[in-house]
Amino acid sequence: MRTLRLFSLLDRLRASRDPIAAEALARELDVSLRTIYRDMASLQAMGAPVRGESGIGYQIEKGFFLPPLSFDPDELDAITLGMRLIAAKGDGQLAEASRRVAAKIGAVLSSDQSERFANSPLLAVTRGSAENRKSEAHLSGLRQALRERMFVMLRYVDLKERESLRLCRPLGLVAFDDVWVLTAWCEARADFRNFRVDRLLSFEATGKRFRPERGKRFEDYLKSMR
Repeated sequence: MRTLRLFSLLDRLRASRDPIAAEALARELDVSLRTIYRDMASLQAMGAPVRGESGIGYQIEKGFFLPPLSFDPDELDAITLGMRLIAAKGDGQLAEASRRVAAKIGAVLSSDQSERFANSPLLAVTRGSAENRKSEAHLSGLRQALRERMFVMLRYVDLKERESLRLCRPLGLVAFDDVWVLTAWCEARADFRNFRVDRLLSFEATGKRFRPERGKRFEDYLKSMR
């Protein structure tokens, strides 16, 4: 039981970018604060790269490598479905990347888990709609523009067949059942706009990068939707 809890602590710390207070860990694992202190001391004594600071919390030291994760059955199902959904719905490069990730995960699992992972009966299938096929032509380039925070010039036709040319900051891509949607900050409108990727006539990366600005970020858009 304690061994499982130690692994859970490492998994929780690895998943967080920020320090986690001992009190929060105690609540999540339903144990006492003293137990968390004792477990953290044990992890540190075993050589785990865990740093704790009073009043701040615990975190994994940057630059350290931890051994591969172990997964419970539900976690393994989530990974399986996630990888297969990306392979079915993503553009060619993203689909191939998902297959490489799946292969890497399979290689570090135990033989029993690896077999279940490879032969899982869980499938993800898309209808292969015309909208998805049109989107595929732009998804790879848009993902690159997102990563590099690159201004893009979009030539777009809306649902009323009105064509426009927009200089935008690409902020996020969302996969809906039938379509991909690009959320962007439109420089001309000085506001957020959503564009169906299948209705893009073309787009061009300008070569000019932008910096995140408060009020113009993807997280700002998501907050405005609440």
